[in-house]
Amino acid sequence: MISFAVRLKFAPEDRADVAECLRVLATASRQEPGCINYIPHHVEDDPDTVLIFEQYQDTKALAAHRGSEHFKRHAVGGLYQKMRERAVENLVALA
Repeated sequence: MISFAVRLKFAPEDRADVAECLRVLATASRQEPGCINYIPHHVEDDPDTVLIFEQYQDTKALAAHRGSEHFKRHAVGGLYQKMRERAVENLVALA
């Protein structure tokens, strides 16, 4: 299983657009074969920071996600165009 968290920072004026992109992206991503979890969060004390927790069955499922039309449209063409910072944390399950 592949697990990671993506932390994105946005400008306050982009909150509504970011929330809509995440809503559409999460809904579509959760329907992909091989997607186990796709959960976007706002950081409680920092509403301009988003953390997306993602899990996929394997590298094939992750590649399919990144190649999907909804990812290209709403992540690459939407979120990535508005983000000010981006960090990815790859996770290894302990149990």
